[in-house]
Amino acid sequence: MGSVGDSYDNALAENLWMITKTECIRGRVFATRAEANLALFEYIDGFYNSRRIQKRLGYLSPIEFEEKYYADQATAERTNLKPRQPLLTS
Repeated sequence: MGSVGDSYDNALAENLWMITKTECIRGRVFATRAEANLALFEYIDGFYNSRRIQKRLGYLSPIEFEEKYYADQATAERTNLKPRQPLLTS
């Protein structure tokens, strides 16, 4: 969230809560507050933050994006490896 007067205001927080309500809460009935808290925790930590695809990541989840990044890095390192040259001593 931003401070008063900047362009963010509450737009980001409102968007997060709208998505959370749509994908996690609507249509469900919770017997206790603890059950609702657990459902929110599992959604946010177990799905929203790690497995939900994101447009800014090329429609990959953060986990998939990170795995791809490190695989690309490993491939680049293997490609850039040069054979060791023997040391020339006189």
